[in-house]
Amino acid sequence: MSFYEILSTLIVLAAAFGYVNDKFLKWPQTIGIMVISLLASVLVVLLGNHISTLQLIGKSVAGIDFNTVLMKIMLGFLLFAGGYHIDASCLKQQGLPVIILASIGTLLSTFIVGALTYFILGAFGLPVPYLHCLLFGAIISPTDPIAVLGILRGAKIPYSLELKISGESLFNDGVAIVVFLSLLELATMGDQSLSAGGISLLFLKEAGGGLLYGALLGWLGFLILKSIDNYKVEVMITLAIAMGGYAFAEYLHVSGPLAMVVAGIITGNEGKNGAMSDETKDYVSKFWELVDEVLNAVLFLLIGLQMLVVRIDRHLFVIGLLMIAIVLLARWVSVLLPVTILRKWVNFEKHAVLILTWGGLRGGISVALALSLPAAFHRDEFVSITYIIVIFSILVQGLTIGPLARRFS
Repeated sequence: MSFYEILSTLIVLAAAFGYVNDKFLKWPQTIGIMVISLLASVLVVLLGNHISTLQLIGKSVAGIDFNTVLMKIMLGFLLFAGGYHIDASCLKQQGLPVIILASIGTLLSTFIVGALTYFILGAFGLPVPYLHCLLFGAIISPTDPIAVLGILRGAKIPYSLELKISGESLFNDGVAIVVFLSLLELATMGDQSLSAGGISLLFLKEAGGGLLYGALLGWLGFLILKSIDNYKVEVMITLAIAMGGYAFAEYLHVSGPLAMVVAGIITGNEGKNGAMSDETKDYVSKFWELVDEVLNAVLFLLIGLQMLVVRIDRHLFVIGLLMIAIVLLARWVSVLLPVTILRKWVNFEKHAVLILTWGGLRGGISVALALSLPAAFHRDEFVSITYIIVIFSILVQGLTIGPLARRFS
């Protein structure tokens, strides 16, 4: 199938599954679409050998490079849209916990998951190098902004707590990607390739450079938007910021995800308040809301369809179930320690640790990072384990975070 045919198939399936969910299941759209696509995947697996159309669907999904589709194409749009809809004045009030949770919390979780994964896999007769286990820790530790933002909208948790979770999610994926790339380079080139100073410098350049680049991009966009009053052109300018800015970040070797979050926040706040007419604000906001909804639907459809290409045997299934508990434990510790320290300066909501822990959903970014691992780094095993954790996170945590928040708020 051609690219256009694959894209058309994904949009048709997303629309059909979205209709079925809205008509019958009435779950949050992202979860409903993923559940139906999971069931469709099972149907393809069971009946694919007997129905030629289902065989064609299976081959088409297998031909989709999930890592490229998400990390190179969709992520920039989704993070810019997420940042665009964040209230910067409210986020500023939650700035300290967001920064600490997104940075220190992600690093804590990476090392806790890495260490426990090393012992768990060893106990099951799978001797995996510690550095490779740390890579898995970086893969599974970030809370996915796409999953979080899509599900929190209907969770009805306190807005201040929602900002902590969504703000952390928007920033910590960029931090985790930088950590992942640093560890991957270290593992690929050997112990002599990077010193601790070299890793720190790489992290600072990628993360710090991404934040600075995003701020410059956002303010440049603001000045351009301020100089005209034509909603059609202004929609295209915001689209250019997201697409061109994300592509150029790779050329500069800075974090594109962090850049898009910052550029989106500036465009969605300074741009709306000081550069757009009421008509333009309405069109631009609706445009990015639509982009966000469509891409979210396609992404969760793809996560569900990944069952067609992810092979999970009984052994890995048991390990995956154990790793769910490990990941939740690491998340709890990486939230509890910063929150305990920050309570001296920051007011945290009642049961904030519990809700932050359970609301830390894993999603497509973790799957994409796992798929990007070289085969020699136990990619197949880590992809299977990651997929089990992500499915549990979205289905179980995603469907229960709202009732849990209401119960303890």
